[in-house]
Amino acid sequence: MKIALIQQSKTADIAKNKQDLARGIADAASKGAELVVLQELHNSLYFCQVESTDNFDLAEPIPGPSTEFYSQVAKENNVVLVTSLFERRAAGLYHNTAVVFEKDGSIAGKYRKMHIPDDPAYYEKFYFTPGDLGFHPIPTSVGVLGVQVCWDQWYPEGARLMALQGAELLIYPTAIGWESSDTDEEKARQLGAWQTVQRGHAVANGLPVIAVNRCGWEPDPSGQTNGITFWGHSFVAGPQGEFIAEAGTEEEIMIVDIDMKRCENVRRWWPFLRDRRIEEFSGLTKRFLD
Repeated sequence: MKIALIQQSKTADIAKNKQDLARGIADAASKGAELVVLQELHNSLYFCQVESTDNFDLAEPIPGPSTEFYSQVAKENNVVLVTSLFERRAAGLYHNTAVVFEKDGSIAGKYRKMHIPDDPAYYEKFYFTPGDLGFHPIPTSVGVLGVQVCWDQWYPEGARLMALQGAELLIYPTAIGWESSDTDEEKARQLGAWQTVQRGHAVANGLPVIAVNRCGWEPDPSGQTNGITFWGHSFVAGPQGEFIAEAGTEEEIMIVDIDMKRCENVRRWWPFLRDRRIEEFSGLTKRFLD
């Protein structure tokens, strides 16, 4: 199967961002992509660098204007499309939500981000209520998609729960980058850790991983920091953690071939699911074991 990862930098012009994505999706489809994955919160700049109630105006209901737009794009290009939207569920209740569209434009399913960070320049707890849909993969015409969002990618539990329910791909729309005061050595460690932990999910579950990050520099509206340089490096890893494709730090549309049958053999060679000692894992439901 051919998949496409669209890695972009963003502007404050939401209409332009959406049109740029529509053109990118059409280009990917013209090159044979059946599944197209977009980065986290792709409609706008990464607004979580500051805490501002005005930014809630960016949120939309689901279904709503953006789902209507991307539904039409998916249908016109005959692709399964993974999007990432700021969901207004109700007044005062908002989520960071991935919406998956089928080739006919219908909504195949959605996933609300479960793990919400709260770090300098990533003030997501101000905006997003933790997801309440659980870790459930989304069946589509191209396969069963284990979609999570950004901070979720650091937790092996979510990946495992998706795999145990039949996910055939693990997919992570992402917005992660560097602050200017980080040293080059620290930047390398952060990028390496980000890729390594997700490649570990691929190995542990015998599944390909698709991680799509944004790129480019975005200023801090408050001026308290020097903004974030999103590091890009979107990638696809195979079921043994091997890199199948990796982007650089600039805008890029990657078209990647994935052998969907290979996972079966890898799981036969390395039967991790068979050998799990599930009767000994009850401690995983505890916050900490004293």
